[in-house]
Amino acid sequence: MEPIKLSFNVDGENFVSAGEASTAVKTTLKKMGFPGDTVRRVAIAMYEAEINMVIHAHGGTVDVEICPDKIVIVLADKGPGIPNIDLAMQEGYSTAPDDVRSLGFGAGMGLPNIKKYSDDLEIETELGVGTTLTITINC
Repeated sequence: MEPIKLSFNVDGENFVSAGEASTAVKTTLKKMGFPGDTVRRVAIAMYEAEINMVIHAHGGTVDVEICPDKIVIVLADKGPGIPNIDLAMQEGYSTAPDDVRSLGFGAGMGLPNIKKYSDDLEIETELGVGTTLTITINC
């Protein structure tokens, strides 16, 4: 099977459309017959990353490569960057503003959940330039 490549734009600050990319990938993986656990892990990790892009980075792009043995998701934004990755990886740590928290987001579980549900997570960030997450989930 040739790898299948999908691309999406994530609209920043639009919580209504947040999750559309992860839902589309979830539907594609189900139709392709991927195991339920793989589909669930991809959907959770990708949704968390999308929400982070909406909350912190005014959106960005998502590129997904679906291979028989793994799914690789690359999310890139031009947001403020992550000042302290170690701190951001701690459960409960959040820099989300109060208005976002009032919507039920910003609990500080985004990056920890992405790490938990992926087999590999690479974070490249530069302050004032943006962040790129590369999430790999093995099948």
